[in-house]
Amino acid sequence: MRAGWAIGWVDRAMRVAVVEDSALFREGLIMLLRAAGFDVVGWATNGEDALDLLDGARADVAILDIRMSPEPEGGLATAATVRQRHPDVGVLLLSNYAESHYLMRMLKIGTERIGYRLKDRIVNVEALGDTLRRVAEGEVVIEPEIAQQLVNQLPGAGAGDGDGLRRLTSREMDVLRLMAEGRSNAGIADALFLSTKTVEKHAASIFAKLGLSADIAAYHRRVLAVISYLRARQIEG
Repeated sequence: MRAGWAIGWVDRAMRVAVVEDSALFREGLIMLLRAAGFDVVGWATNGEDALDLLDGARADVAILDIRMSPEPEGGLATAATVRQRHPDVGVLLLSNYAESHYLMRMLKIGTERIGYRLKDRIVNVEALGDTLRRVAEGEVVIEPEIAQQLVNQLPGAGAGDGDGLRRLTSREMDVLRLMAEGRSNAGIADALFLSTKTVEKHAASIFAKLGLSADIAAYHRRVLAVISYLRARQIEG
């Protein structure tokens, strides 16, 4: 954990920009952030104003509503532009809806310093603070309910998922379990006290044993590997 970003003890408050077109939810979110010790550097209600805000204010994380103007899913388009202009700014996408296609579009924007959470799951200080911290520290944070949807809505790695999982070493299973929690390679390395390079080697081995070709986009291989893990857990349960 980066010093000073723990809830209740702020050395240098995390800077957060809020982009939300619902006045009621926006004001409640800003009050929650400030009460938790975050520095709200500004707010906006649409994508264009959000980009102006982030061009002029230093933010560690931008919170974006997925469904906002200038288009029905303007938050995703805005997030893509934010990632291009300000690659070091974390992005937390919020929605009232658990939609797996939102997740897939998010993963195309990036798999580090980004997250997708449901609004009703981050309405307390602990959940909001943990999500923002993980995003700011480089992780991809996925709403568990949405990740679970992928088990049924996306193709898996193939009929041999179970066999592939059984070939994984205990350390590789640890890495895959943390992938399923939405952690980045850096976050996995911290949790397991490994180097990022070692985690990358474990990830490559996991993909190979699950039969996920290197021709598949990196973000897609990661998601398919997680699906295999979640499917196996469903079967065991």
